[in-house]
Amino acid sequence: MRINKKKVVVAVTGASGSIYAKVLLDKLMLLQDQVKEVAVVMSDNAKDVWRFELGSDDYKAYPFTFYSKNDFMAPFASGSARFDTMIVCPCSMGTLARIAHGVSSDLTTRAADVILKERRKLVLVTRETPLSGIHIQNMALVNQAGGIICPATPSFYSLPKTFEELASTVIDRVLSLSDIYIDSYSWGE
Repeated sequence: MRINKKKVVVAVTGASGSIYAKVLLDKLMLLQDQVKEVAVVMSDNAKDVWRFELGSDDYKAYPFTFYSKNDFMAPFASGSARFDTMIVCPCSMGTLARIAHGVSSDLTTRAADVILKERRKLVLVTRETPLSGIHIQNMALVNQAGGIICPATPSFYSLPKTFEELASTVIDRVLSLSDIYIDSYSWGE
């Protein structure tokens, strides 16, 4: 059986939860049998939050192609580049709002607009609590447009022992929603 390798865009916004982005990038490095290309775009706030929460700037060490937040010449700014999936992790409520309303003010929101219009996979790993009515309405708009809202809500039934294992409960679900197979804990198995 031949597997069509996926081209994946990962956008990291300035929401708290850099551990989710780190675990996602770590897992994508290990999935080269299913993933052809990973393109990454990070906001300035995402870089600041990563340094604050994780105490490093080791995002620079990943072997993926990184694009500037305003690089509208990036391949995935057009549907013709045929990226299959976009994961925004973590996704701030501001980014969610811009995506929900089609405001392509940076590369992240332009790429999300492209993914939605091309009817491809968009997964937003939202990070906020509590949610306002505006947040919920924006989530509904993205859902109606074909996007998937996957809140960064970890599960505990796998008995995670570390922050990375806890974050993996969310990221494994995100990868599954992205049609990328990962051997992970499944309820009842």
